[in-house]
Amino acid sequence: MQEVPALPPLVAGALAPRTLLFTDHRKDELVDPITGLIRFSDWERSRPQQKQLLSLFPSFEEPIVGGAEGAAKPHKRRFHVYVAEARFAVAKPAASIDLLKMITLAMLEQLDPSIKHRLISAADVIPNKDPKSPNRNPKRQWCEGANLICIQSKYQLEGRLPTAIALLNKIREDRKKIAEFMEFQSELRLVPPSEIDQAVLVKATGVNAPIAGAIEQNIFHVNQVMQFGKFLAVLQSDPADARKSVATAFIALAVDSDLFEKKKELESVPILRNLVPAQVLAGNSSFNTGNSISAGLPKYSRNRVKAVATLLEK
Repeated sequence: MQEVPALPPLVAGALAPRTLLFTDHRKDELVDPITGLIRFSDWERSRPQQKQLLSLFPSFEEPIVGGAEGAAKPHKRRFHVYVAEARFAVAKPAASIDLLKMITLAMLEQLDPSIKHRLISAADVIPNKDPKSPNRNPKRQWCEGANLICIQSKYQLEGRLPTAIALLNKIREDRKKIAEFMEFQSELRLVPPSEIDQAVLVKATGVNAPIAGAIEQNIFHVNQVMQFGKFLAVLQSDPADARKSVATAFIALAVDSDLFEKKKELESVPILRNLVPAQVLAGNSSFNTGNSISAGLPKYSRNRVKAVATLLEK
């Protein structure tokens, strides 16, 4: 893996075999250098095309909450976003790669065996059943259509995190309990050709070649911490060698900005000082462990991209 500040325009011969170019924009001006996250509002303003491409749907906005009788005045629920991009070569022609074969539970399990999955239907999707959900897709029901699977996933937090969360729940007896697992719903699909905007995706990847295909995973419901997630992989022919392909992967994960306000609550408990949510998400806590979500977003994202690259090479 080669860390870069940004994915450069692809030039002939510049992409070494079995090498991942990766950036999560930690050195960008608007990105918090400690957490690696950017305010959703800054992301929307400074990278509008990326925001449209990597949000759950192009018109997604931070929702307005409050305003009910006896509640706080209407205000925006604020988010921070972790954004990563990667590029790698695949030693096969794009036409020979069947992306539809990746739309299976078996493929997801290979990406991260720590996360357990089961199939569900569109009728089980929580945003589909809630007209007021900010994650409800305005153009279609989640998990409806061809060449997709609908998934319920569960990840049991690893290492010392469950013990720390149990202690925190005991201290916060009168508050909502924090789960020792993450549970989420998503769809994994082959993006239909009718939805592939060649010009937009070519500009996003920086590879001047037609888009051969794309797959995406939209995470539209999470039990805690996260608001949404999106993984997008785009396949193109190598402009310099038709016998090879170029894949570009994008990851966007949105979390509640309220997490950044919880530091004071934990600082008074010495054993929990390193459980500050922003530190845990950034992988900077002594509670981070393993290679999955418990490792923090930077390590998890890098391992996810590596696993996708390995599968495409097979």
